[in-house]
Amino acid sequence: MRGLLVLALILTGSPALAHAASKVALPCTSASTACREWVALDKGEARSLIYRSYALDVRNARVRRALIMIHGTLRNADHYFTTATASAFLADALGDTVVISPAFHSSDRSCQDKLEPNEVSWGCGEDSWRSGGVAASNPNLTSFDFIDHLLKKLADKKIFPNLKEVVIAGHSAGGQFVSRYEMSNRVHETIGVSVSYVVSNPSSYAWPDATRALPVDDAAPAAAVAGWSEETPHTKFTYGDFDAAKAPDYDRWPYGLENRVTGYTTKMSDGQLRTQLASRPTTYLLSQVDTLPLGGFDSSAQAMAQGATRRARGEAFVNYINAHLGASAKVQIIPECGHNDRCVYTTDAALPVIFPPMK
Repeated sequence: MRGLLVLALILTGSPALAHAASKVALPCTSASTACREWVALDKGEARSLIYRSYALDVRNARVRRALIMIHGTLRNADHYFTTATASAFLADALGDTVVISPAFHSSDRSCQDKLEPNEVSWGCGEDSWRSGGVAASNPNLTSFDFIDHLLKKLADKKIFPNLKEVVIAGHSAGGQFVSRYEMSNRVHETIGVSVSYVVSNPSSYAWPDATRALPVDDAAPAAAVAGWSEETPHTKFTYGDFDAAKAPDYDRWPYGLENRVTGYTTKMSDGQLRTQLASRPTTYLLSQVDTLPLGGFDSSAQAMAQGATRRARGEAFVNYINAHLGASAKVQIIPECGHNDRCVYTTDAALPVIFPPMK
């Protein structure tokens, strides 16, 4: 509606009206050069790319919230940007939300992204960009530092004087990123803006201790695979010691908290990570039919120790942290969706989570 109004004002031919229309900031919503911006990191000696609906260095009093959408293993920030802006459109939130999709590009042999000059290469392994790993091209940076920096920019009242809330969301590998960033970032309480997290369909989690769900009841492999038939979260889980002979590294970071020898979390205690995991507002969006080993499913022994399917892993994890750590995390099953970010983030059920009502 606002876009049509601006167009109508310009087409009247009135200089005064055209001038007024030019002052109305319209969101950038296409995965094009016009919607891209470079973010300087490490004192300006390195940079990383983002897609954004509004510039991060131009004062914008209309913006009241932000959505940072983390891409999946394909590092396709352009796709996730259009998914996020579509979600904002459906929620009637494009006008007052700055949507950002950062790109964790990598020139590693297994990824081979073509990087621009001075662009950070974030690495492509399991303990890399998706878990706060050190950049392959810069030992001074971790992937979580990138998001810390974005949060600080968003909290700058000179640019966004009315911004009150930030939601950080991610699907699949992006869900892994958000899950681990939520429990480990050091800026959540310090930037003066409310931050919440939305974790969608990751293949694995950083479990807070050596316990795992035993393969019985809702965690039994057959029951997990058949779990697609229900639209409500499964809650019948029993926890106990895991047989490490089946996966000796099952509790090593990023699957657990052991052996955090590099990256963002190295100077943090296990207790601090558990406390932050339990205390920060997080919603887990799990697709109803994400019960098949598709879409880059992690079938390693470490991941299989967490459950037979993505949905079962998420249900067991949330049930555990709520019952044993005192967390109040929410879990929501997204009906009829599989392992598909666009299905998840554009459904009516998800929109109030990604764009919570403003207080």
